[in-house]
Parts: sequence; structure tokens; C-alpha cells
Amino acid sequence: MSVQRVGDITIDKVVDLAGMGFVTKQLLPDLEPDVLEANADWLCPDHWNREKNRFNMSIHSWVVRNGRQTILIDTCLGNDKERPDRPFWHRRQGDFLQQLRAVGVQPEDVTHVCCTHLHVDHVGWNTQLKDGRWVPTFPNAKYLFGRTEYAHWAEEQKKPGANVGDGAFLDSVVPIVDAGLAVMVDKDYDFDRAITLEEFPGHTPGSLVIGLQSKGEEAHFIGDIMHHPIQVYRPGWSSQFCWDPKMSASSRRRVLELCVERKSLLLPAHFGASGCGHIHPHQGNFRIDWAKG
Repeated sequence: MSVQRVGDITIDKVVDLAGMGFVTKQLLPDLEPDVLEANADWLCPDHWNREKNRFNMSIHSWVVRNGRQTILIDTCLGNDKERPDRPFWHRRQGDFLQQLRAVGVQPEDVTHVCCTHLHVDHVGWNTQLKDGRWVPTFPNAKYLFGRTEYAHWAEEQKKPGANVGDGAFLDSVVPIVDAGLAVMVDKDYDFDRAITLEEFPGHTPGSLVIGLQSKGEEAHFIGDIMHHPIQVYRPGWSSQFCWDPKMSASSRRRVLELCVERKSLLLPAHFGASGCGHIHPHQGNFRIDWAKG
């Protein structure tokens, strides 16, 4: 866990799963190995296992508390989910809820769940298995889903043989809608005077960036607009999971420029170590100064 402050807002990083992940070019097909080598001094060991040429990554949530609300941004993998094509995620028995309680949050305390997008590793803890049914994990929360995002995957799910998100759409999204807890948000949505949601499409058709402000300080939660910190230095490199790689690269540069302009803390969903930092211009692209927590 790491803890950050933005004005009066407290942000906790709660990890569901972390460790060695994808082979570098498997995640980022356009990657140039010499760029990794040139940045090995800061990539190793937290972000790159040089010996195995694999990225070190994290799957985590951000818990935001502002005195009025307790907001959970992305809900990771979940337990008991049928993911036969992903052995490390299949029928997991992780301790995410215990980690959440360790930072002082009970499931009943959560007022809002904000999913930056609806991929399998961002919606899993939306629901939990009880008496053979998938029920909302956070019963008092409003679950905010991007309207564009939800509509896209709902149409995909109608196709013969569809299994959207390795089954996550049916076991982690639809039950929230059926329970009447889902709020579909449009391109620009403001549910609190200090918190906004805005579309930055590309990774998915309606990927959301969640911004917050407090006492002149700002933060932006970007989900998978970036998977790995080397993309700060090379924003043109999109992941193999991006729905539209060119659009994803454009959104990535736009969010990096926004963080420079606003001096905003960047909080992605998969960076290791502290998981966040401030962005600065660097040789025509950008660099990151890591936040300490």
C-alpha cells in the first residue's frame, strides 16, 4: 500500500495482485529494446525484470477519501471468477477485501465505485459470489460506468458465442445494472464539485479519466491509458490490448500534457512501486518524478 495526499484528499493504493508480468514486446508491440536499455537505471528493478525481459506490474485500486465520500477507483480481479483462459486469475482467492479493511474501509463504507473502463481486471470486485449468485460487493455504492463503454460491450455481448471480458461483463457488470446500482455517465460528468469524469478513448471506446481537485492541487486517475511507465517516455507505444492504438496514443499524449499543464498527480492502474508521479516535459516527450508514499 502507498498513501498520497492531494489537498485535503487522502488516496490509498490497494493492491490485488502484483509481480512479474508480460514479456516487454508482448505488451508493447512497438517497443524498441534500446530505449529500455537507455532507461534501465530507473526501470530496474521495480518496473522491468531485465534478466527475464518482463515488465513488473501491479493490479490495484485507488481509494479516495475526501470527508464526504469514499470512492473506489477500479476494482481489480475479484475472487471466484471463472477465467479458464487466464490461469493466474481463474477462481482466485485473494485478500483484496482484507487489504481494503487494512486502510480502514469496510465494503459498506464505499459510496462510489468508478470504473475507468470495463476490462476484466478493472471490474472484478464489483461483485462477489454469495449463495451461487453474483451480488454487489459494495452494497451502498453508486457504480459509475461510462455510457459509451457500457453500450459498446453490451452490443458485443449480443454476438453469438461472445464472452466479453473473459466473462467479466456478465459476472461483474450486468449484476450491478440488474441491482439498480449502476449510473451511466456521459463524456463529461461531474458528480461532485471536486471530481470529474471525462472520456479519453482509445484503449477502449469510452475509457474514462477521473480528475479531482483540492486546495489548488490536482490528481488524474487514468486507468489503462498507460500500462507501464516507459509509455511516459514513449507515449506513441500502445499496448496490445488497445481497441484503437492510434487513438490510444493520442489520448495518452493528451493526458500527459494535461498533467504537465495542471501540475497534476498521475495515477495509473498498473504501475508498480508507489504507482504514481508528476509529469514533466522531457526531450520532446515526458518524464515522471515518482511520488513517495
